[in-house]
Amino acid sequence: MASFLPDTDSEDELPPGWEERAALDGKVYYANHVTKSTQWSHPRTGKKKKVTGELPHGWEKKITDDGLIVYVDHINHKTTYTDPRLAFAVEEKEFPTDIRQRFDASTHALQILHGRDLGGKVAIITGANCGIGYETAKALAYHGCEIYFACRNRQSTMEAMEKICKERPNSIVHYIHLDLESLKSVEEFCVKFGREKKPINMLILNAGTFGLPFSHTEDGFETTFQVNHLGHFYLVKLLTPLLIKSAPCRVVVLSSESHRQSFLTKDNISEERLSPKTANGFYSIIAYNDSKLCNILFSNELNQRLSGFKVYSNAVHPGNLVSSYLSRNWWLYRLLFAFVRPFTKSLDQAASTTVYCATAYDLEGVGGMYFNNCYRCKPSKNTEDNDLAKLLWELSENMIARALEKKSSDIKHT
Repeated sequence: MASFLPDTDSEDELPPGWEERAALDGKVYYANHVTKSTQWSHPRTGKKKKVTGELPHGWEKKITDDGLIVYVDHINHKTTYTDPRLAFAVEEKEFPTDIRQRFDASTHALQILHGRDLGGKVAIITGANCGIGYETAKALAYHGCEIYFACRNRQSTMEAMEKICKERPNSIVHYIHLDLESLKSVEEFCVKFGREKKPINMLILNAGTFGLPFSHTEDGFETTFQVNHLGHFYLVKLLTPLLIKSAPCRVVVLSSESHRQSFLTKDNISEERLSPKTANGFYSIIAYNDSKLCNILFSNELNQRLSGFKVYSNAVHPGNLVSSYLSRNWWLYRLLFAFVRPFTKSLDQAASTTVYCATAYDLEGVGGMYFNNCYRCKPSKNTEDNDLAKLLWELSENMIARALEKKSSDIKHT
């Protein structure tokens, strides 16, 4: 596991004679053993820090008979007066969006969670049975998070869960069938999850498709559009009451840098463009680019609507041409992905930004942003068009309503 240990930032190293400690309220202070003095600000950076969240897995806080606070590491059978969370203390921010970059493109998903205990947390991950979704589920499960695999293929999902449990026997994983090509399946998933009586601390919209030839789903929508956007949109709409009840919670929407190649605007957005009725003029790459722009617009508008309820949403780009199952639909894409594989991220590196947005203390109370390489970056200009985001939201609602009404009418006439 040594390769997953985060690097030490040199500017955070204390000068000789200094010691870092944590007060009872979690605020970090610094003791100078030379001058016998203490201060709240870091002697090098001048910034203040605090320890947050739970103790690392296996640690326990105790009070001795003398009234002293000690920390017991039950795994390594050691006791210390130093709060182990000091190793992961976060800087106090003047503004919520002040985010310090601590990770980069080479960071692994497990590295993001070093020292974290996610016991008691519940995550739903779509498409968690393979690729980036699997690495995301594995990293979270390894650190105690209870995972619900929302996937279409039962066999591959069971194999993925079995693999995780074999490597980490204490992992808590479940499977509920979800096929984003079917609005009915989305409804059934939400009903079944509701019966679990569990909160949602993290909702990770990871599933997606790429390079599909023109086709329609059973609901009458173009497949790439429904799988990548509309199915997830409907899932969130149905889960919104539970998300609010579970707050604070986070939604993570996987997008792509391909959104920059979308020319969707508020002047040309329409159902016919997003979900054409015929193959005339259809190009799979354009459909994919448009769907990825929809992902960010949806995430931004979702955050706008629900952040007041402490439900925060961010969009992420996992990496360019990552060798995943996304390229499975056409041999040319598989060849391209295989060719660039030595120059791109591994799957667990690609999952790191998702895991970061789902768990990082830095992002508490923060949403409506776009992340790449575990850091906030500026997306395309169109993603900042609030009117376009609202139009997409309204169009998505209307498309779903008409599809459900038509299906209900068809059932009555049969």
